[in-house]
Amino acid sequence: MRHPAIEPLLILQARDQTERGLSAQLNAIPTDVAAVEGQIEAEKAAIEAARAEVKGLETQKKLLETEIGSAEDKLAKYRTQQMAVRKNDEYQALGHEIETMEKSIGGLEEKELEIMYGIDEAKQRFAAAEKTMQANIAGYRTRLASLAERKTSLEAELAEAQATVAAARAPLDEKTTRLYDRTAARHMPAVMSVQRGTCSGCHLRISGEVETAARNGEELVTCDQCGRIVWFES
Repeated sequence: MRHPAIEPLLILQARDQTERGLSAQLNAIPTDVAAVEGQIEAEKAAIEAARAEVKGLETQKKLLETEIGSAEDKLAKYRTQQMAVRKNDEYQALGHEIETMEKSIGGLEEKELEIMYGIDEAKQRFAAAEKTMQANIAGYRTRLASLAERKTSLEAELAEAQATVAAARAPLDEKTTRLYDRTAARHMPAVMSVQRGTCSGCHLRISGEVETAARNGEELVTCDQCGRIVWFES
């Protein structure tokens, strides 16, 4: 024979579990949102890194252009000086400077050409990466919108579940609800059947005294192993 409170307690427990499940889902949404926002930021950072590569190469090119311009100015100066000198040794010395400067300019121009090729390749990589990353970001933003909709839906479901829990608690007296709340704070499910002398919550054998009390159904009893409310299932 069941205690009269067992049936309403089982109803309360079922509704309580539904409420807890919805609450857990709702509480998980901020974490999910943060994870998606983190992915968006990672995609943006990757785009910026690709853009920075192009900018870095363009900066190197500008520095080389400045260096080449400075070298060309020196070369022009040496050539002007060479045309003005009359001594052969001075003429030859300036000729050596001119030759050295021409080689230096040639090396700088080769570097500039390599960087120009590098810029073209980096721009192509950036364009391809940006297209992919923007598509990924769009997908993540769709996910955020879906999470926002899910949050609204869960809030409505949770409010409804809370109302059903409140309705299920109404028939129970204060002593019974206190026992249930105390037990549910430690274990959920909090109300379990006794089967073959064993609590179906912790799967341990209960004492003969608890089993007899549960069988009689005259009072609410708890498992002497785990503390759950137990009832005898014939």
